[in-house]
Amino acid sequence: MAKRIFITATNTDIGKTYVTSHLLKHYASLGFKVGVIKPIETGVVDAPIDGSLLLSLVQSLNPSMAKFDVNDIVPIQFQLPAAPYCANDAKPIDLSIVNEAIKKIEPLCDILIIEGAGGLYVPIDKNTMIIDLIKRFDAKALLVSHCRLGCINDTILSIKALQERDLNFIWTLNCHVDDQSFHQVSEPYFRDSFPDFTIFKDDIANIAKTLLL
Repeated sequence: MAKRIFITATNTDIGKTYVTSHLLKHYASLGFKVGVIKPIETGVVDAPIDGSLLLSLVQSLNPSMAKFDVNDIVPIQFQLPAAPYCANDAKPIDLSIVNEAIKKIEPLCDILIIEGAGGLYVPIDKNTMIIDLIKRFDAKALLVSHCRLGCINDTILSIKALQERDLNFIWTLNCHVDDQSFHQVSEPYFRDSFPDFTIFKDDIANIAKTLLL
């Protein structure tokens, strides 16, 4: 079985696909065969936007995935840009479809990156949240937080949620070029409370290494 890494975040639009893409490229540069899957994508009109980007990238990094199409990478798709629970009218979702997709991809890679949707407590259906997929797929998680005002609260809440489930995870901050206030309004707390905290773009090599432990 490939090493499974689950990319999650404190909310939507935090940068999961950005982080996933850069980790794929980093691991490939080290000689690993990489694979990727985004189990669920909503807001799909013609084709999954994130899934299409990830497919194109992983095919350039791992030629053995050349015959895969976007439906292999994103096995569950909904048109409404909402939580899967709402996008599917609160109907049950058959996640065995994802297990079958993983079975097709995993033999072709050393590292499989699984990208979640939204934050940890996005409802998939009445019985399942995104956070449940981490254990279901037996993955180590990377929690990605933001650097805007409010990141302290969002980060701590998500860390506690992962700790309460006794899940194997690390976390990082994905700072954008316009997050200039971070160093004054949030970084002092992180430095005092989490002295080993990482910023993804600066610490990708260390993050990637730790995810494999």
